[in-house]
Amino acid sequence: MDLEDQATIIKVVDRQGKEDLVVVLGSPDADSAGIYAETVTTGDPTFAGPLTGTALMLPAYHILEDRVKEIIDPKVYEEQVGMMEFVLDKEAIIKSMDTYRSKS
Repeated sequence: MDLEDQATIIKVVDRQGKEDLVVVLGSPDADSAGIYAETVTTGDPTFAGPLTGTALMLPAYHILEDRVKEIIDPKVYEEQVGMMEFVLDKEAIIKSMDTYRSKS
């Protein structure tokens, strides 16, 4: 997650609050999904961005998770995400997200 994205998240939290926010990630691999989930929950683990030391504790999910897919219009999901289910390692990404959520 680049510095600009981290700054945008801080602005949204400042404007909206964090009670009704959920982060939906689209990371292409399990490692980056886990790092991004960590960044929006406990803070930037690289200590380089605006979220360093900032524990927002936002819930994070990946777009490929079934619980996310279920709430999106199937036609929109297929057009925007469908192909990625076949290209990316969905099982590894979901396992990474589940593992991270169990730690936080």
